[in-house]
Amino acid sequence: MAVPMKGQVCVVTGASRGIGRGIALQLCEAGATVYITGRHMDTLRATAQEAQSRGGRCVPVVCDSSQESQVQSLFEQVDREQHGRLDVLVNNAYAGVQPIFDNFKKAFWECPASMWDDINNVGLRGHYLCSVYGARLMVPAGRGLIVVISSAGGLQYFFNVPYGVGKAACDRLAADCALELRRHGVSYVSLWPGMVQTETLVEYARKDISEDSMFKKFKLDLPSAETTEMSGKCVVALATDPNILSLSGKVLPSCDLARRYGLRDVDGRAVQDYFSLRSVLSHATSLGWLASYLPSFLRMPKWIMTLYSGKF
Repeated sequence: MAVPMKGQVCVVTGASRGIGRGIALQLCEAGATVYITGRHMDTLRATAQEAQSRGGRCVPVVCDSSQESQVQSLFEQVDREQHGRLDVLVNNAYAGVQPIFDNFKKAFWECPASMWDDINNVGLRGHYLCSVYGARLMVPAGRGLIVVISSAGGLQYFFNVPYGVGKAACDRLAADCALELRRHGVSYVSLWPGMVQTETLVEYARKDISEDSMFKKFKLDLPSAETTEMSGKCVVALATDPNILSLSGKVLPSCDLARRYGLRDVDGRAVQDYFSLRSVLSHATSLGWLASYLPSFLRMPKWIMTLYSGKF
């Protein structure tokens, strides 16, 4: 089995479950040494055990990304044990899923004001903290890749106000950090997975079958969603791309990376292209009927999407 990342050192935050777990599995399968973080050692150990069965090495570290002292301690451990080496940092930790599920039918003024912190303390501030300490290891080495997990919620309204603001900020975090990191040979990108079959989302779908469920409101199709490991395949492809600096600062949808690198999901399925005209129109209330008549290869130009969400 090919191990293109043998000898490389990675950190994946929020890797007990979901997308973070899927990324850790794929990085270990590629031969890397992967430090994974979460708030509970029991679930971290379960992920680490499975990851190591794929190859590589997986080191579980209890770390709450909202606590700077714990973030600092994490990177000091990596520095000490790996002699200053850090090749890949994936900012994935997120604590806002349950509050989103509990309040998705409410307007922002009807939600607890603490919703902002529930979503953006770990899911934005924590990413910045990890980026600071991760960059301090990468810059002296003149190499490295930082990935922040974002979503199309940074482009248009999705779920709620704090969610969209946080994801737009993640995209800007990647763009602005990349600007300062470029001359040091370090890349920073924002990865947009499509809809993902996380454990939490699968369980939520099983329970919520009402007519006004979140899946019906946002026209979410869970069976066609990506597995959690698809994001991992994207990260491995980016980490082993010799021209990664050419992508630094950009938003990279998983469907675009699948086309760029010839990737398929781990179950063999093609990745759903959520920029196809068929997919875009299927979510438009007035034009949804057109979707079934369009071939799948027709795509919505990115400049149109940008204009649609533009501020000016």
